[in-house]
Amino acid sequence: MKTNAGTAIYLYCVVRAARRPRLAHVPAGVPGASAPELHRVVGSLWLIAAEVPLDVYDPEELEPRLRNLDWVSDVAVAHEAVTEHFARGREAVVVPMKMFTMFSSIEKAVADVASRHRTIERAMRHIGGCEEWGIRISRRPGAPTADSEVPPRTGVAFLQARKAARDTAATARAETAAAADRAFDRLSRHAKDAYRRARGSEPGSNPPILEAAFLVRAGARGRFKTEARRQASAVATAGGELTLTGPWPAYNFVGPDPAA
Repeated sequence: MKTNAGTAIYLYCVVRAARRPRLAHVPAGVPGASAPELHRVVGSLWLIAAEVPLDVYDPEELEPRLRNLDWVSDVAVAHEAVTEHFARGREAVVVPMKMFTMFSSIEKAVADVASRHRTIERAMRHIGGCEEWGIRISRRPGAPTADSEVPPRTGVAFLQARKAARDTAATARAETAAAADRAFDRLSRHAKDAYRRARGSEPGSNPPILEAAFLVRAGARGRFKTEARRQASAVATAGGELTLTGPWPAYNFVGPDPAA
């Protein structure tokens, strides 16, 4: 790939494959990019990259676009589609790049990845033969939190009712949180590795109680999904809702930014 003036090199992923990965039917990639291409890094490692226009992807041009959530979502979906295409290759192991990882030339991109190939290969040994699955648990909208009562007739009664409602809601959320913790523990037993995002102050009236990712061996997929269904039922009994997604490339299990 010869870089044209006014373009940068956009990186999708690093692939380990004994044979040259196939480009047939590869998705188009991020908006405005050239078709994804292969570049050998070292040994059986291949870099998947494309050219992108600087009038869109230059840092100064990119910054205001990052506030456009629809555009960022389009880029994320396109980036993921290219990465998944290569992850489906027989006996291929893929380390995804972070979105918007770019270099001024393909030579610099290849040199950078080659300088970290030992770290990347170590991550690949960890995720090889596995796939990532995610769960998200939230309090189910409309889940009952208190019995209906006669509307309070005095100010004191109103304040007492408000406190009782808050206490009931807190208790209900705690019950769902306990069920989420049990779900994480049970699902972790069917995974090679597991990661849970720290509970933060996500905006909204019903932030997630648990967001977690699991590195599951391909041969354990059935057992993992069966356990996920079992835990979804248990979480529902506690007033929650469990959403399972996957399989994905192992974004959360490639170590401390081996392909950053």
